[in-house]
Amino acid sequence: MRRRARVWAGCLLAAVAIAVIGVVVVNGQKTQREAPLPAFLFAVEIGGQTGFFRSVDGLSSETEVVDYREGGNSDVIRKLAGVTRFANIRLTRVFTGDRSLYDWHATIQKPNPIRVDGRITLMDRQGTPIATWKFVNAFPVKWQGPDLDASKNEVAIETIEIAHEGLSFADGNEPSPPPPPK
Repeated sequence: MRRRARVWAGCLLAAVAIAVIGVVVVNGQKTQREAPLPAFLFAVEIGGQTGFFRSVDGLSSETEVVDYREGGNSDVIRKLAGVTRFANIRLTRVFTGDRSLYDWHATIQKPNPIRVDGRITLMDRQGTPIATWKFVNAFPVKWQGPDLDASKNEVAIETIEIAHEGLSFADGNEPSPPPPPK
């Protein structure tokens, strides 16, 4: 009977300790929590040139999952990481007559398209860089000019979609990538 009481006391003490640790962890997380960031304060830099864009889409990557059966035991299936693929980044901006995005896309017809590094920086409400996504070896795969419609009262928009070979995430204080070779 005494032994059973000690076991219960030990279990109770362990449960209390776990609860206290949980409260400390949750309270610690509350002090680290920051205000949500606005999605409209960002800068885009491509090949050393900063551009003003209306929207950025495609900051994502996905890793293929490969099933692997262990030898000698066909019931055990292990999951392995396969190839990681990066989504194309799609940039949209107001069309001003500037040919730079169109001309960059036109280089894709040449044997060696111009590849550049770039970054997208998200800022807080004071304009302080908070998060940066860097992409490498990017080149345009699609350019779309503005949709023209005389019955609408909207600004003309152009879009460029770029493929790249890697996307990394860092804090906002990363140095600028070097400009592309000429």
